[in-house]
Amino acid sequence: MSDSVESIAAFLATVHPYDSLPRDELARVAGSFSRRELPGKTEVYAFGDPLSGLFLVEAGGVEILDRNGGLVSLLGPRNSFGERGLLRDGLAVTCARTIEDSRLLLLPVGELRRLIAGFPAFERFFNRGRGGEARANDLSARKVADLMARDPVSCGPETPVAEAARQMRDTHVSSLGVTDEGGRLLGIVTTRDLSNRVLAEGLDGTTPVSAVMTPDPVTLTPEALGTDILHLMLERKIGHLPVVREGRLAGMVTQTDLTRFQALSSAVLIRDLADAATVADMAAVTARIPSLLVQLVGGHNAHEVVTRLITDIADAVTRRLLSMAEVTLGAPPVPYLWLACGSQGRQEQTGVSDQDNCLMIDDSATNDDMAYFRDLAKLVSDGLDACGYVYCPGDMMATNPRWCQPVRVWRDYFRGWIAAPNPEAQMLASVMFDLRPIGGAVSLFGNLQSETLEAAAKNSIFVAHMISNSLKHTPPLGLLRGFATIRSGEHRNHIDLKHNGVVPVADLARVYALQGRLTPANTRARLLAAAGAEVISASGARDLTEAYDLIAETRLANQARQIKAGRKPDNYLAPSDLSDFERSHLRDAFVVVRTMQSAVGQGKGMLG
Repeated sequence: MSDSVESIAAFLATVHPYDSLPRDELARVAGSFSRRELPGKTEVYAFGDPLSGLFLVEAGGVEILDRNGGLVSLLGPRNSFGERGLLRDGLAVTCARTIEDSRLLLLPVGELRRLIAGFPAFERFFNRGRGGEARANDLSARKVADLMARDPVSCGPETPVAEAARQMRDTHVSSLGVTDEGGRLLGIVTTRDLSNRVLAEGLDGTTPVSAVMTPDPVTLTPEALGTDILHLMLERKIGHLPVVREGRLAGMVTQTDLTRFQALSSAVLIRDLADAATVADMAAVTARIPSLLVQLVGGHNAHEVVTRLITDIADAVTRRLLSMAEVTLGAPPVPYLWLACGSQGRQEQTGVSDQDNCLMIDDSATNDDMAYFRDLAKLVSDGLDACGYVYCPGDMMATNPRWCQPVRVWRDYFRGWIAAPNPEAQMLASVMFDLRPIGGAVSLFGNLQSETLEAAAKNSIFVAHMISNSLKHTPPLGLLRGFATIRSGEHRNHIDLKHNGVVPVADLARVYALQGRLTPANTRARLLAAAGAEVISASGARDLTEAYDLIAETRLANQARQIKAGRKPDNYLAPSDLSDFERSHLRDAFVVVRTMQSAVGQGKGMLG
């Protein structure tokens, strides 16, 4: 293997999904890549250009722009681009340009298609936008319960048509279910009925709706499929379908609901964010995230796809706010980099997210320059809060002067935490090891990340402290075969699927990444990279990854149920809401996590 191919293979081993390949296959794929060295501000391709392969950033940074020059995303090392156009018709659907001196890897399209066809991890990864969201937006296979408007508006049969019209106007609906006192559906009246059967016929406003309604309308049950809606609407030429459960009105589906459903995707939300003129406009877009989460979960997308798409929206919000802040404040006096940590840094955001972020500033910044970045941090953090990403309770934000500093200060921070790993240092290091660049000069972070990983991994005392810190959150296992639920307060008899579910796995994965000097921030990617680097055994990695998948998917499914019930999503689950089968498997997953924690705590990095 040549030095070039060997270095590419070593790099690919840190990139998902290449990190899932067997060693011989990884070497083969590495030999298929070619390298391109490009100076900053160089066009990689323009909209509509033929694409010869998939690009992967090895070093430097690339900005992706839409056809009108609007910023779509900012990419750094280990990010790939060009796959959307490449896998569609071979023509670029965006523009790509380097933002600094960069080294790109190019994988021929034939090799990419071979990997997608032959390895499930590649199929899941590169079809996450096309296949994942296509499934989520596929009406034909969705349950009516996922599509209908809940708490349908209704009236009694004796309601005057004028009152019915006012009710539709005030509630912004185009139809009413007509029900008896027990909620049983008698008929339906629509705005078209009011126009054709009341106004056109000159009827008085006191006419009861029973005289103009459609009696005994065709209905569906919540368990029916979206294809049933389409067939009935087309066959009967109707635009409203009542949904009934045991004869009682349970919901209403309209053509508008179907249009809205098909239009909802992360790409649409990101497009709308890019077009937003004000923070209020952006907040109106992010208010649609819960509906997107329900749709993605209902489409049976893998949890890592759902959280990645949700996080992509947060990234887009942040970059839009950075652009707006620069318009308000003027061009930055020196280069800077906005980074996310926490769940956004790991690309694991759900329907519940606060903000965790920081600013790294070029070392040439003066005291006067720092005032600019304090103002920028406030504008962006205030904007994030307005968009639903509430202020961090622990003040881990760029608005805190401690986390808005030149790179040299950040380097001192990490050196200090590693040299003196007291409890605060452990906590801060755990948060800051999940840093991911969002907007600005990515190069400010590259050397710092590699230096920190190298120094931390060499310090056995620091690693030991990080292992100890990773064991503070434990799975909610009872002494018998039940769960250790919360005993009092608002969440009594519930388990916390964040702090006692996904966080213990995230903490373990961070330790594995530290031990193996692995650069991914995403928890699942860290587990796969740890297996590839033999930090943990293949069987241990497989068990822990499968346990994590089950816990994370249970958490998302619970949030989706809460949203559908009209509640604000949170991380608390009542085990009694699960079937015996689901409870058994969830408990088994927690046992795997506890076992892996025990192995790490006893210094057994390998679990056979």
